[in-house]
Amino acid sequence: MEFKISRDFINQIEQYISENREKELQNLLEDLHYADIAEIMGELDDSGAIYIFHILDSEKTAEILLELDEEVREKILKELSPKEIAEELDELSTDDAADIIAELPQERKEEVISELLDVEHAKDIVDLLRYDEDTAGGLMGKELVKVNENWNVLTCVKEMRVQAVNVQRVHSIYVVDDENRLKGRLSLKDLLTTSTKTPISEVYIPKVDFVKVNTPDVEVARIMQRYDLEAIPVVDELGRLVGRITIDDIVDVIKEEADKDYQLAAGISQDVEADDSIIDLTKARLPWLVLALLGGFITVKVMGLFDDAMEKHSELFYFTPLIAAMAGNVGVQSSAIIVQGLANNSLSGSLFGRLIKEVMLSLLNGSILAVILVLGSHFLLNVDYDLGLTVSVSLVSVIIIASLIGTFIPILLNRGGIDPALATGPFITTSNDICGILIYFSIAKAILGF
Repeated sequence: MEFKISRDFINQIEQYISENREKELQNLLEDLHYADIAEIMGELDDSGAIYIFHILDSEKTAEILLELDEEVREKILKELSPKEIAEELDELSTDDAADIIAELPQERKEEVISELLDVEHAKDIVDLLRYDEDTAGGLMGKELVKVNENWNVLTCVKEMRVQAVNVQRVHSIYVVDDENRLKGRLSLKDLLTTSTKTPISEVYIPKVDFVKVNTPDVEVARIMQRYDLEAIPVVDELGRLVGRITIDDIVDVIKEEADKDYQLAAGISQDVEADDSIIDLTKARLPWLVLALLGGFITVKVMGLFDDAMEKHSELFYFTPLIAAMAGNVGVQSSAIIVQGLANNSLSGSLFGRLIKEVMLSLLNGSILAVILVLGSHFLLNVDYDLGLTVSVSLVSVIIIASLIGTFIPILLNRGGIDPALATGPFITTSNDICGILIYFSIAKAILGF
């Protein structure tokens, strides 16, 4: 059953802390998952969070460090000596340890690394720190099981037993040559059903998916998602096996990318959270609000080009919000579908074919909406048929143009190396508002004459 934090539970913990009832507090937290303890610590003040951290054993606190919010983790790490931090990192896998060390100031990094007891562990962490955090090298861990193609099955099993001690979960067994170049993977079934004297070179599977150390993290996520992989090996520029990436690391990448795309679509230009400062929130939101304001100025200017319409057909302006809203909605719908297809790598066919499909879809949707609009405006608003026809034709035209813009812009941005999620927010809405109003009054002028 999922653990739920209540106010009463937090109050009880705060009482134990204030009364220094260390034993009772340890018993209360003993059976809780480290992620739940991290959430509890996030609800406490700094001194309370640090108190809990100090009374728990390092095996649990090391995992808790990974789950804490960055702000809370930073405060706790400041309270720990380099030796104490090193003790925590000795309990973690190399990729997780490297992530925590990367957050420390340079001088403190060196002090912590020098305190690590396991020299090989320290060397692996230092090696991982060389890679950018948004690449396969920055995601991978060094813990894996590999065998040499020249070994026989018996030697292979013996070596695997030794290596598996340092691996939390064995997803795959990788095969390398004498130069440590990745050659393939080994099936556990083949290993168990083959004679102990058989060379590994005769039974391993040469086909294996892999990524290079400089492969972007989002590309790694796409490959693992596409081929339903729990882990994927990482090779360097020479094809040597240097690490592996597991599914738990990729889930974090997918979540971060989804959060970023959602914020871009909502008109937020950088990664922020609700608890960030007013200045940070303003920096993230203001650029898009300025864009929307400029778009509004342009829309007003466009409407000013049709002053004659105000004098002869003032009722046209009653439908302006409807046209603008439909343009924005259709554009966002089209762009959202395209962005999703680009993210999943599921778009197929030519760009021309995609645009034709959008035109046909928009024509069908627009025609249905136009009929509803004509009937509704005539019987409910007493609008004459000429004006109803004008608005209806404009609506169909606007829907077609908006869908084309919503389809074309994300694809264009993607081909230009720009995140296509940028297109689903205020950018599409503002551009379609302007185009919608221009089309509306241009058609009205052609039909009604003014």
